[in-house]
Amino acid sequence: MKHRKIKPKMIPVIYGLVALVAIGSAYLIENALKQSTFKDEDHYGYVTKTIMEEEVPVVNTQPTIIRPYNDTEIKVLKSYYDYQADETSQQNALIYHDNTYMQNSGVAYGGKDNFDVIAILDGEVVEVKEDKLLGKIVQVKHDNEIISIYQSLSETSVNKGDTIKQGQVIGKSGTSNISTDLGSHLLFELIINGSTVNPEEYYDKLVSEI
Repeated sequence: MKHRKIKPKMIPVIYGLVALVAIGSAYLIENALKQSTFKDEDHYGYVTKTIMEEEVPVVNTQPTIIRPYNDTEIKVLKSYYDYQADETSQQNALIYHDNTYMQNSGVAYGGKDNFDVIAILDGEVVEVKEDKLLGKIVQVKHDNEIISIYQSLSETSVNKGDTIKQGQVIGKSGTSNISTDLGSHLLFELIINGSTVNPEEYYDKLVSEI
């Protein structure tokens, strides 16, 4: 058998042919894999939305009315005067001052000195004043024709025109000349659609339900 030597100038040509064959083979294999992978489109679901688009939207929760304090030691000292309540309840809801009995138009809360008084809802402070009988007073206007009035405060931490958030501290409980026997307390009134109501019947209620 005779051995033939490859001429030196043919070596680059041979390497080029080998490279072309390798590239061509890779291309053919890649196409074959694609066709075998996607030939049956019924078996595949194509993604057309982002992950964020598939998320369940957060439920839009409506605000609820909270109590005008967050201290668990606070209790009702004097109830709202209800014309439909029994005689005993009505007597306990009377305020005696200067030899005169007056019907309590709010609820007096107490049981602890200088406790924080907080906003029952988001709103705008429409009045901050001091009254000779009722002490310092803060009045806040809320959505849905709701007005909250915080009386007998020893100090206030908001000003007229302020926009406040639910739960924000607006002052501290104090004393008043109209109810000296109650000590440090908050006299809280709630007005809805122009009428004074019993606050105890509206806590935890959705604003949209009022």
